[in-house]
Amino acid sequence: MEILNDLFAWFADPAQWTGSSGIPARMGEHVYYSLLGLLWSAAIAIPLGLLTGHTGVGGFLTASLANLARALPTIGVLFLIVLAAGIGLVPVLCALVALAVPPILVNTHEGVRGVEPRLRDAAFGMGMRGHQVLLRLELPVAVPLILLGARTAAVQVVATATIAAYVGVGGLGRYIVDGQARQDLTMMLAGSLLVVLLAVLTTLLFAGLRRLLVAPGLRAEAAAVR
Repeated sequence: MEILNDLFAWFADPAQWTGSSGIPARMGEHVYYSLLGLLWSAAIAIPLGLLTGHTGVGGFLTASLANLARALPTIGVLFLIVLAAGIGLVPVLCALVALAVPPILVNTHEGVRGVEPRLRDAAFGMGMRGHQVLLRLELPVAVPLILLGARTAAVQVVATATIAAYVGVGGLGRYIVDGQARQDLTMMLAGSLLVVLLAVLTTLLFAGLRRLLVAPGLRAEAAAVR
């Protein structure tokens, strides 16, 4: 009960809501790093996944590389890049991209490969060319899986972006790192709660995007598969 009172007092303190170290500023930094890492990951993974899924070439290699990247320890990648490039935002983004590319890449590839062959044959029979089949048939059908991969990556990125604080960059991780340095359990718990809140909001955002971008028939089919 005492820790709950301490948390309430911490959040109720006006000093926590103003200045460059206040909650709005730290939340904005965290969202910026996460969004930047996710956008770079999508820019790499989605075109590559569409290409390998559409052509059927390089699928095994893509999945193997994605699984290898998934096995890399993010904090280890971060410090290796820091040693090579120095402290700053670049090492953080590289670590986040290495974390986020695998789920987006694999889901994009599998989403395109999962299109029924008869639908693909029908599209070619109607006179569509390869890129038209990809953009008008395969991509729309693959959108649910792509969004699922992006949601998984986004939640992981939001949770992992706290490592930015270890290399002198801001974000919500500063509360955790600074609280640990000061042995301030309340600050550490508050920072953790803010990260969890942001992860929940991210999940809700992707739920809204799914309703907006995925046709009702595809949503029902995906729900039936799960």
